[in-house]
Amino acid sequence: MSFALDERLERDAFFVGDLTLCRVLAMNDARWPWLILVPRREGVAELFDLEPVDRARLIEEAALAAGFLERHARADKINIGALGNVVRQFHLHVVARTVGDPAWPGPVWGQGGAAPHGEAAGQALIAAAKQGLGL
Repeated sequence: MSFALDERLERDAFFVGDLTLCRVLAMNDARWPWLILVPRREGVAELFDLEPVDRARLIEEAALAAGFLERHARADKINIGALGNVVRQFHLHVVARTVGDPAWPGPVWGQGGAAPHGEAAGQALIAAAKQGLGL
């Protein structure tokens, strides 16, 4: 079997590109600059399902994504988390937070429905992420 992206991730986020390990997605929610990293490995549901070399690569790619978001959004804090209660496929959220954002200082999860990016804003975020991540 080969890597297949969960349909919910595909529906809720824009494709940005592929790093060495992870597919990079940009969440379609204008309230927060938000990337999702999905290791391109079949059958991975938990962090410990990844081989040690892939776990190390994931951390490096998460740091790259976090650095991009911090610069791009002038973030006060970067939140990184893997929940997986709704989407079983392992994925790592990297979310830029700023003081006074719609959920500050609480979590972004459970804060109502997404506020989708407009076409131009979505394309601008994708372009910025591609450039910032070297894709």
